[in-house]
Amino acid sequence: MSNASVENTSPSDGPIDVDAAGTDPFEAAEQAAGRIAELTGVARHDIALVLGSGWGPAADVLGETMAEIDASELPGFSRSGVPGHSGTVRSVRYTDADGTARNALVLGARTHFYEGRGVRRVAHGVRTAAAAGAQAVVLTNGCGGLRPEWVPGTPVLISDHINLTAASPLEGATFVDLTDLYSSRLREIARQVDPSLAEGVYCQFRGPHYETPAEVQMAQHIGGDLVGMSTALEAIAARHVGLEILGISLVTNLAAGISDRPLSHAEVIEAGQAAAPRIAELLAEIVRRAIR
Repeated sequence: MSNASVENTSPSDGPIDVDAAGTDPFEAAEQAAGRIAELTGVARHDIALVLGSGWGPAADVLGETMAEIDASELPGFSRSGVPGHSGTVRSVRYTDADGTARNALVLGARTHFYEGRGVRRVAHGVRTAAAAGAQAVVLTNGCGGLRPEWVPGTPVLISDHINLTAASPLEGATFVDLTDLYSSRLREIARQVDPSLAEGVYCQFRGPHYETPAEVQMAQHIGGDLVGMSTALEAIAARHVGLEILGISLVTNLAAGISDRPLSHAEVIEAGQAAAPRIAELLAEIVRRAIR
């Protein structure tokens, strides 16, 4: 797939500012990938994982951490301002289901759109993963559930999304097909690991405020099953650079109006911690089977 970009006017002898007008976001991703290779000693990563609220322990279960980098050391990255995110980038060596040694790039420094750093920064992680050689990316999140039977701690495969941010990571006349955006092949692998996994449509709102009950009702009426503040913009950018995408949400609370309980980020973190051992094993086993 072609990468739409604009002319790079940044100095070639220093780090590129991915947020600056007139820079090439794909060149910035290449520079970040080069720095990751330099700091980790790993020339190529096979798969990338973006670990949202509750999903962090999966990296420990998957394999051996060969290197861990503070995100601020990488061009275009910064430590997440969200409690529950690690703020690091890790290179994890693991053995896949066929006994092949592979490398996973674990991105714990996700930038959310509501942080106000711009959509390029939101997309920078998945673009860097592709530049680092990844064939696939697993996008995870903690979210609000719209189905009462999905109690907090329930993992749900993302079958599709509705982007309610009024933004896109693509620039200019860049037309990308989003049919089967969330890989049916990878979802089938996930169901082989755990046949009980449900799936649903994820709605990304801008945030950082939680949705109102009326907004949750709107999401239900237009086909949503899950609501959150990440993932959709990353998935669009990942498709553009040719990554196969698996999306998994962890229901950390029932969305506003589905339950009469008030919403809080502390509840999100608590639900993620409670579910962590189970979902870490689940995600690690899916990743071991993901690369062909």
